[in-house]
Formats: sequence, C-alpha cells, structure tokens
Amino acid sequence: MNAGEYIMENVDKIIENNKLIVKGDVVGVACSGGIDSMSLLHYLHTNKDKWGCEVIALNIDHDLRPTSAGDSLFVINWCNANGIKCLSQKVDVKKLVEEKKYTVEQAARELRYKAFKKMLDKHIVTKIALGHHMNDQAETILLNIFRGAGLGGACGMEVMRDGVYIRPMLSTSRVQIKAYAATNDIPFVEDETNYSNDYARNYIRNMIMPVIRNKWSNADANICAFGEVCRQDDQFIFNQIPKDSVVYEDDHTAKIFASYFVNSDSLVFRLILDTLKHIGFAKDVEKKHLRIIKNMAIESKNGSRISLPNGLSVIKEYNFITLTNRNVKKQKKTWKMERGKIDIPGLGVIEVDLLRKFKVGDYKCMLDHAKLPKGAVFRCRKDGDVFEKFGGGTKSLNEYLIEKKVPARLRDVLPVLAVGNEVYCIPGVEISDKVRIDKKTTSVYVINLVTF
Repeated sequence: MNAGEYIMENVDKIIENNKLIVKGDVVGVACSGGIDSMSLLHYLHTNKDKWGCEVIALNIDHDLRPTSAGDSLFVINWCNANGIKCLSQKVDVKKLVEEKKYTVEQAARELRYKAFKKMLDKHIVTKIALGHHMNDQAETILLNIFRGAGLGGACGMEVMRDGVYIRPMLSTSRVQIKAYAATNDIPFVEDETNYSNDYARNYIRNMIMPVIRNKWSNADANICAFGEVCRQDDQFIFNQIPKDSVVYEDDHTAKIFASYFVNSDSLVFRLILDTLKHIGFAKDVEKKHLRIIKNMAIESKNGSRISLPNGLSVIKEYNFITLTNRNVKKQKKTWKMERGKIDIPGLGVIEVDLLRKFKVGDYKCMLDHAKLPKGAVFRCRKDGDVFEKFGGGTKSLNEYLIEKKVPARLRDVLPVLAVGNEVYCIPGVEISDKVRIDKKTTSVYVINLVTF
C-alpha cells in the first residue's frame, strides 16, 4: 500500500465512521491553494462517485498578502483545468480589524465563516469540508491548554460541527498528506505567513512541536488520543446538566435559573458555554468569564449588570441570570395600528384583532376601540412617555415598567401603542386606564405579543 492509498484509507474511515458525507450532498471544499486543502479537494473530487456527492471548491481571499490574489487565481485555474466548479470571494479583513478591534486571525475567521454560512443558507452547498489534519489537531489542543482552556478546549476540533462543517483528514498526518500530493502530482502554493512566528499557532508549529517530536515520535497521535478521551469525559459531564435549567427568549437572549449556580463548576460552566453557543457566543469565552458569571449569580444584587467581550451582557434579573447581546439596537421604526400580524424584528409578532362580541377578562390586553385616538402607532419607548395605570394614576412609562418588573434590557425594545407621548397599551403587560372597557363599549381591540 503506497502513501497515496494510505491517506485515502484514513479519510475513507473517518467519513464512513462519522457519516460525514451522505448521498446527494454538495460538498464545498474550503481551498486556499495550500497543500492540505488542495489534497482534500483532489481526494473528494476523485472519489465523489463513491460517496454519491457533488464537490465544488470555495476560495476565500483574505487580501492580507501581496500574493493572495495570485493564490486565488491559482485555485481557480486549477479547478477550471480539472472540471471542478470554483466559487471565489474576497473579504476585507483589515476593515473588520479596525472596526471591531479584532486580531487579524479573529477577523479572518469571522469573515471566512460568514461567507461559508451564506453559501449554506442559500443551499449552494450542504457541507463545508475543511482541510485540518492530525498535526493541526495536536497543535490546537496544545494552544487551547496554553491559553487556559478546560476539558472542553482540550478536546480540540470536532470531526463534524453543527452537522455541516466536516474535517475528513483529522486522523491523517501532514507527512501522509505530503506523500499523497507527491504521488498524485498535486500542485500547491506556499503561504509565506506560515513561517512567521508572530502568530501563536505558527510558534507552536515551528518552534515547540519539532522539539517534542524529536523526543516523542508519536506525540501528535498521542495528543489527539488524549483529546478524544477529554471529549468523551466532557460529553458525560455535559449530559448531567438538567435540560430545564434555561429559558430561551429568542435567538439572542437566554435566562438561566439563578438557583442552578450553586452546583459544581464542572456543571455550571458547561451550562453557561452551551447557553452562549445557542445565542451566538461560541467563541472567545474564557474560564475567567465563566467564573465572573457564576460569582455574579451567587453574590450580586438584583439588577446588577456586567459587560463581557464581543457584545455579551450578563444581567441578574430576579430569579434569573440573563445572557444577551448588547449589540441589538433599539428599533426606530413605527408600525401602524391595524388588524393582523405585525412583525417586530428581533422580538416577535404583535397580533391585533377587532371584536364586537367579547367577554371582559378574556384577554390581558383588550381596549375600547372608540376610546383609542386616531393616529395610534406601535413604536419603542421615547423620553417623555407617560402611562395612566389601569385604575388611575399617571406615571412616566419608565417608572411604570420598573414597577411591573420589566427587565431593563427589554424596556428599550418592547413596543408600545402610543399617540404622541401618551401610551395606551404595552402589549403583553397592560392597557391604559384611558382605553379601559366600560358598559358603553361596543367593540374592542385585542392585542397580543408573541415573542420568538
């Protein structure tokens, strides 16, 4: 068995054992032009009939090096010569670094995966194949450990993530890939930044791993085996987390019962990480952030708030610790008051109905149709808004929302029905005394807020 056949055997096994590719898949191979991605593209394209899939190349030009445009052209030309469809896109990494103060690596990764997600969302591809291999996995595990990661970080990369990102070469070594490329005359380009030890991963690859391998020849395989043991143990502990410990309000807000934080760090930290993953904060969460959140749950007063990196806000709200995205902007739009459903981006749907037959008490927000002034619109609250409580007594809208224990993070996004600064209804909360139903009421508006 030559080296080329050996790499095929390794990739075959990992695809079969993990069902990475199924019949009918359109697999987009992330291809930079380097030896790893070119070898993966060649292998999958050569064996596409075996898996019953279509294979296309996805090239992202990060525009960080003078040769990057040439590398992309190299991939495009090779694909054209070999009958492989290629989609190439340039992204502006430098702009994102300036706007969000990211590192170059963070910005490049975010834009790369944003481009991949768009292709998945548009159903251009069903899977994204990444060229990470065994040596990359060993380096990742060490890098995570050096950065202070726990058991989760020591697991390294997953063979399949989110059901769409696959790594068929994760059990294949760099030596085997080089042999496969040589055997099959696969051309590739060299990224000169791979030799710059300014990047943490390159420092591990170029300076640390050669010394380790010189002493322990099987170091990469053993580090990866350690990562797999960590993955099994991590999954076992994760499975102990109560499934009813979190309430998800929408795609960017989750509430964890404060009482749960008395449990061990092993359980609490995993719960926080899993919750953050569901609301879009899967990356760059450090152990110190998890500790801060747990301490806040146990020690802080109601209403306490902290801001963590990448737009994450943590708020103690009565019986919950709420995790939310502080980058969600307040809506400036207004929506006309009319029957039907009104979509409120990022929050939910307002349902409005007009009834002539009704019973008092059937609905929480039911107001007298005739008493509502013309020109009423739904909008977010403004400075100077006032609200007459049901039963009498006028207050500023903000004071009333505090009185009703509406969380501070919701006060700026919760829609209200108003004319000028007079608020007549807070959907899902209360109606103003000025539009209350009485014996003369002949028709009513029923207003219901359905959050995502």
